[in-house]
Amino acid sequence: MRAADRWARRWIALGAVNGALAVAAGAFGAHALEGAVPDERLATWATAAHYHAVHALALVATGAAAARLAGSWMRAAGWLFAVGIVLFAGSLYLLVWLDLPALGAATPLGGVAFLAGWGCLGAGAWARTPDLDP
Repeated sequence: MRAADRWARRWIALGAVNGALAVAAGAFGAHALEGAVPDERLATWATAAHYHAVHALALVATGAAAARLAGSWMRAAGWLFAVGIVLFAGSLYLLVWLDLPALGAATPLGGVAFLAGWGCLGAGAWARTPDLDP
């Protein structure tokens, strides 16, 4: 199996796992946290679950792109999306769960990772045009 195919499969699998986790987190926030935390913290949880889900899909898209557009740009995009999920969504989940506002300091770093991941995905597509001939 080509290295590009292994990375493609890894990103798709990681995206699928994160998609499931994002759905579970959203449901947990909507059902278990409602009434247990203030509305503003519930809104923070919803933001975390939303960005978690969007970037789980970004990981799946990165895997699909990596199958055709192998290279370091695609690997960088996948890693940045994964790190962004941990730093952005993870810090917000913990902020709500533990009521520690200081954890919000990691959130912008996750946002930067997301932005860089999108940049790498775009750069990889631009730099590695697939061969469309059969």
